[in-house]
Amino acid sequence: MAVDTSGLLGLLPNVAQAPAWVSGSDAPEKTDLKLGFIPLTDCAPLVVAAAMGFDRKYGLKFTLSREPSWASVRDKLASGELDAAHVLYGLVYGLHLGVGGPQKDMAVLMTLSRNGQGISLSRSLQDQGVADGPALAGLIKAASSRPTFAQTFPTGTHAMWLYYWLASFGIDPLRDIESIVVPPPQMVTAMKAGQMVGFCAGEPWNARAIADNVGFTAATSQDIWPDHPEKVLGTTENFVEKYPNTCRAMIMAILEACRYIDIVANREKVAKLIASKAYVNASENVIVGRFLGQYENGLGKQWQDSNYMQFFSDGAVNFPYLSDGMWFLTQHKRWGLLKSDPDYLGVAKQINKTDLYSQAATALNIPVPKDAMRKSTLIDGVVWDGSDPVTYAASFKLKA
Repeated sequence: MAVDTSGLLGLLPNVAQAPAWVSGSDAPEKTDLKLGFIPLTDCAPLVVAAAMGFDRKYGLKFTLSREPSWASVRDKLASGELDAAHVLYGLVYGLHLGVGGPQKDMAVLMTLSRNGQGISLSRSLQDQGVADGPALAGLIKAASSRPTFAQTFPTGTHAMWLYYWLASFGIDPLRDIESIVVPPPQMVTAMKAGQMVGFCAGEPWNARAIADNVGFTAATSQDIWPDHPEKVLGTTENFVEKYPNTCRAMIMAILEACRYIDIVANREKVAKLIASKAYVNASENVIVGRFLGQYENGLGKQWQDSNYMQFFSDGAVNFPYLSDGMWFLTQHKRWGLLKSDPDYLGVAKQINKTDLYSQAATALNIPVPKDAMRKSTLIDGVVWDGSDPVTYAASFKLKA
């Protein structure tokens, strides 16, 4: 479904000006681009770039295509029907290695967002005394059958957040539960129908589960990994090779959109924009709270989250760190999606276009990290820095 943004321009100030790089050797080789997205709050960078004219500033025209599932995004990226997309980090890596779809050489141009996903549990679990991970573990170990949980794509971020969270409480996601795939916009309906007792997905669908009194939030993804990488701007290696100037201009346009969104004063306007039927198709009231970091879990707890959804942070969000991509590979190996250890660093260097990103960021005077690896501590206290991925992947007690 292609989305026309012309009727939405009045919601935001239009910033289009004399296009950059429309002539000479740096001109975009392809100017009309079809970009895919899933109805989620973190599709905002693509929507804002198109609606505010950041694309036209760089000699491009974005046509946005709302997709029904991550499998659709995968297939259309691989076939070339989409030029690029708002996409799950782990989907890009899985496709590159032939996991979760036919092998296709892929590329990550930039990270679009950090944080802001969630794990929701059903009211039926609450009725059984479950409000957190330890209580869930006790219930599952005493049960005679395996409960069903949903995630959004087998190699994607949500599957990995769900599995990591469950495992941190001693719940084996391969043996103690059934795991199914449900597209994000269908999660609340599926939970209401009793198809699963828990799910991991992006916003606003966790907030929607609370608003509809279907579920509650047991954990946020930032509880699992503060400032974790989430969606990326993904494309194929062939597209990068054929249209490098287009890719650089696309990164610059979306970087400007990310910078705009990360100004807190702009977020209510952006929430109004993305709430429309053309994009997320959800109530603005369901979107805006967590978009501003204002959380409540559906059980009476309210808090201002210090690690809520971020899009820019002076470019720190957007740099495609090699260690971020490598982490998803370690989890694919941990859970048996990869049967042997890949060349973790080599694969990340193939996929993450750090040089192209750095050129675009530098042209905008956005700082570029000196190191393509970063250090993080996850929910179980385990530190990830990318230095020894083979040992890290094998170190977990629960694994395939």
